[in-house]
Amino acid sequence: MQKVLIASKNEGKIKEFHQLLFPLGFEVTSLNDLPDAPDVEETGETFQENAGLKSEAISNKYHCMAISDDSGLVIDALDGRPGVYSARYAGEEKDDQKNIEKVLEELKGVPMEERTAHFVCVLAVSRPGEATFFVEGQCHGLIAEAPAGDGGFGYDPIFLIPEKGKTFAELSSEEKNLISHRARALKMLESKLTGMKNSK
Repeated sequence: MQKVLIASKNEGKIKEFHQLLFPLGFEVTSLNDLPDAPDVEETGETFQENAGLKSEAISNKYHCMAISDDSGLVIDALDGRPGVYSARYAGEEKDDQKNIEKVLEELKGVPMEERTAHFVCVLAVSRPGEATFFVEGQCHGLIAEAPAGDGGFGYDPIFLIPEKGKTFAELSSEEKNLISHRARALKMLESKLTGMKNSK
C-alpha cells in the first residue's frame, strides 16, 4: 500500500479518511503519528487557501504526498457563518459543544424552512515539486433546533438531512460516508488518487 499523510490532528476527520481511502489502496497516516509535526497556521480567507497552506507545508516538510482538508459549515441565515471559522467559532479552544451552542443561540426563533445550510469540504493534494490541486464537495441540509445523535464530530449533531429525517450524528458511518461533503470530495478525487498510486 502507498502511504498518504493526512495533514490533520482531528481524529474524527482522520477516521473518515481511513474509511474512505483504505479501499482505494492507501495506508493513512496523520500528524498524530509524527511527534514533531508543526501546527500550520490557517491564515487563509477561504477553504481552498487554508487547505493549500496545510498540504503544501506538510508535503514539503516530510517529502511525501499530503492531503489536507479544510471544511466548515455555511449557514444561510447567518450570512455564511461560521464558514472558515467553523472549528473555532466560539473561541480558539475549538470546543465542539460551545460552537453548537453559539450557532443554536444565533438561530433562536428562526423557522425551520429558513435554517438552510451546507457543509463544504475542500481537499488539497500536494506532492513535492508538483502543483497542488483541489476538489470540493458539499452536502446540503438544515440546522436542527436541538442536537441529536452520538456519532460524528463537530456540528454533526445539529446538521439535519431532511430526506433521512436524521442528523449526521444519528447516521451510521456507512450512511454518512455515502453522502457527506468529505465523501463527495474524495469521490471526485478517487480517479486522480488511483492514477497517483499507479504512477512511479
